[in-house]
Amino acid sequence: ILNVLFVIWRVVGHVSLFHEAGAFSRGRWLWHAERVLHLPSEASMQHALLPHVTLSRIANGYYEYAHAPLLAVMLLWLLWRHRDDYRRWRNLVVGFTGVSLLIGLLPVAPPRLLPGLGMVDLAARYHQSVYTSLGHGISDQLSCMPSVHVGWAVLVAAAVVVVGRSRWRWLAVLHPILTTYVVVVTANHYWLDAFGALVVLAVVYAGVRRVRPSLVP
Repeated sequence: ILNVLFVIWRVVGHVSLFHEAGAFSRGRWLWHAERVLHLPSEASMQHALLPHVTLSRIANGYYEYAHAPLLAVMLLWLLWRHRDDYRRWRNLVVGFTGVSLLIGLLPVAPPRLLPGLGMVDLAARYHQSVYTSLGHGISDQLSCMPSVHVGWAVLVAAAVVVVGRSRWRWLAVLHPILTTYVVVVTANHYWLDAFGALVVLAVVYAGVRRVRPSLVP
């Protein structure tokens, strides 16, 4: 199921409702909306990281490699050790991912593609980017709203905390915190992308729980 969703994610970049039209204006709108809301500047946070080469490379690596593998590990852990809980968490992952892909049909340019924001493409600077030219690469570059990275990270942490029994399970909360920081300082997402992921997750959970409570945790 997740492989099919990933393939759809790849296709989204080629069938977006408006392709690149409006993607950059929507990105600038999000940026200005954050300033109106007095959210911390993504550019200032990135500039604090730029002098540290090793930490920058680690942030790029975390963005590229942490989200999907940790989600897969979480699902396998549930399937192997907590089979009774697996189906409900799997449904929530699939529901969130599917709705996020539908929203991704409306393209939004990430900060790293917008000139004048004072941000750089951190991954490209160190030749760690998963993207090539615009519209190509491992995943679509104009589907930054909502942040699937953040949504998956929240789901991983929530599953570990709710289902797990070890006192160390609370360390899983660090994953969504680190993920949110990483997607911002690498200039791949806005703060509002992370907030959007939480909203989508809450709506999916509430909607499914209202219709079929047994399908979600």
